[in-house]
This record gives sequence, structure tokens and C-alpha cells, in this order.
Amino acid sequence: MKKILIGGLVGGILLFAWQTISFAVANLHDKGQAYTSKQDSILQFLNNSGLEEGTYFMPRLQNENSSEEMEKFMKEVDGKPWAQLSYYKAWNMNMGMNMARGALTNIIIVCFLAWIFSKMTAQGFGTYLFASIFVGIICFANGPYTGHIWYPKHDINAYLMDALVSWGLVGVWLGWWMRRK
Repeated sequence: MKKILIGGLVGGILLFAWQTISFAVANLHDKGQAYTSKQDSILQFLNNSGLEEGTYFMPRLQNENSSEEMEKFMKEVDGKPWAQLSYYKAWNMNMGMNMARGALTNIIIVCFLAWIFSKMTAQGFGTYLFASIFVGIICFANGPYTGHIWYPKHDINAYLMDALVSWGLVGVWLGWWMRRK
């Protein structure tokens, strides 16, 4: 149990460290959260519009429309501009709590991986390394990439790099740690 907990703690810190580097230090995700000089006028317009907090996809039909109306609509909007919008009425960023929740989540998921590794019979360094990288690819494919198929992300390559590098680091760590006697 100690091996799993220490493996998860250090591995979770490695994941968290890479996320910090990726989003804050190297700014690899800038394309997915780019600056616009029009932000003040856009936010003022949204604030004055009476829009409720939520995430919106535009353009789209209401849920009650028939399949014929949907088909007609899809033809009308094909090739035209579209947007996804997440709107919040107030900035309430609790950076300390968000960082703590992120780090704790990373530690827990690496503990899960270390537990799986503790049950494996083939316990070579390469097995741990590649299994960790495969977990990263699974996370990427099931999350950012699957979303990207429908709603392209401008920073999809950064998400792929995050998956390979962060889970590769975890694999190196667990490949060394889990094999120690």
C-alpha cells in the first residue's frame, strides 16, 4: 500500500507540474484561450444582453424542432460562422482551491494506476512506461480529441503533447519506483 501511495503522490505531483508548465509557464494552450482586443465590448454586450450563465453553441435550433427542420437548418448554416460560448456573470476564480483540487485529483488517478501496476505480472520498466503512455493516449482520445472531432480545438496539439509528456513522466517514475524492492 505504501508503494501505491508514494507512487501516486509523486506521480500526481509530476502530472500537476507538467500541467503548470503547459498552461502557465510555456503557455502551450494559448491558441485555446487567446486574447482579443474586443474583449471589453464583447463582455459588455453579453452583460447587457440579459444572457443567463451557461454554455451556448451558436447557431442551433431549439430542442423541440423536427428532424426535417434540423436537416434544413444544417444546410442553411453550412459554411457559415459558428461559436461556443461559456458565459459567467462574475469572475470567481479561487486559484488556491482550484490548484489543490487539481493536484489531489492527479494524485488519486496516479494512485489508481499504481494499484493497477501492482496487480500486473509483467513488471518491467518498459511495461510501466508504455502502459502509462497508453493511459495518456486514452485520456487524450476520450477527452480532448473526441471533443475536437465535433468542435475543433485550436490547441489540440498541446493536449496531445500534454498526454504524451505528462504520462510519460509518470511512466518513468512508476517504472523505477514500482520495481524497487
